[in-house]
Amino acid sequence: MPGILKLHDLDFNEFIKALDSCKGDVFLETEEGDILNLKSKLCQIMGIANILSNATVTEAKIRCSNPEDETLLFRFNLYHEIPEN
Repeated sequence: MPGILKLHDLDFNEFIKALDSCKGDVFLETEEGDILNLKSKLCQIMGIANILSNATVTEAKIRCSNPEDETLLFRFNLYHEIPEN
């Protein structure tokens, strides 16, 4: 079972670049039970619009189908860097 990441202090432009580098599906799961596939540009727009309209996110989790993507996003969250392909 894949792990769950909790992200903080995100630069949305850089986060989208990190998502584009992922090989598998990446899901955003909210406390309310919403699940968005962040590899989808439409879901990226919906998710960011929702975050910006509410101005706060109490808690959201990121779940990756590919363990390499989990590592990539963990490093992005920790060091704010995206590995070059």
